[in-house]
Order: sequence, then C-alpha cells, then structure tokens
Amino acid sequence: MDELEFTLELNSEDLPKAAEYKLYAQAEERLRSLAADHNDMVGAAINVRRPASGQSAFLHEVTVVIYGRPEHIAATEKNASPEQALKGALDAAERQVRKRRKKLKERWKRPGNHPVEQEIGETYIAEEEDVNEDIEEIEDELDET
Repeated sequence: MDELEFTLELNSEDLPKAAEYKLYAQAEERLRSLAADHNDMVGAAINVRRPASGQSAFLHEVTVVIYGRPEHIAATEKNASPEQALKGALDAAERQVRKRRKKLKERWKRPGNHPVEQEIGETYIAEEEDVNEDIEEIEDELDET
C-alpha cells in the first residue's frame, strides 16, 4: 500500500508530545499492517482523552475510527493507561475489520447470491417466458380466426 493512500491522525489534549508520538507510532504500525494488501481502508483517526474529573480522573478513553469501504468502523476503550486503552481499541477495531472482510468474501451468503435461490429464480423466469410465449401464440391464433 502506498504511503499516500492511508492517512492517520491522532488527537490528544492532555498527553505530553513524547507519549503522543509513542501512541502514534504504535497505532501506525498496527493499522498499516492491517491495511497492507487491502484497499478497503483509506485512513484512521484516533482520539485520546481524559473524561471529566472525579472518580475517573486517571481514566483514559481512546476512540479509533477506521475510514473504510464500504463503511467506517469505530471502537472505544477505557483504561488507566493510554497505551492499554489504545491497544484495546485497536484490537476491537481490528476484529471488526477482519469480520467485515470475511463477510464480504463469503459472497454466497449475501441475499440473492445463494446458488439454490439463483437457480429457482432463473427457472421461474424461464417458465414465465414460456408461458408468455404460449399466450402470445394463442392470441395470434384467435386474431387469425
């Protein structure tokens, strides 16, 4: 996958730049390997934030959104460590991407793509055409008389 085809953005309000860069590098490595040899992912955005203060003052919430085709995928994880929250969110997003890819590969499970349904539909259409031809022949004979 070309470097320009996949974009990654990481937003953080309260992390030091060194920690933010470390998270970015981890996310970039995992997401690029997930996107390798596929064209269903065009980019991702990661948001790292610390929810409202109080009991969850040391809790970090990481949301990963993968911009993809045919639909986007999002996963959120909360943890005391931003690294663990990122890992959990990336794990969840990766599971969703793999599940979607598997589903898209199984074309025969899509509505209208079941071989038996297709054969029944084709037979029904062929029989309907035969009946229509018979009706036309009968109408032509009646018109001649």
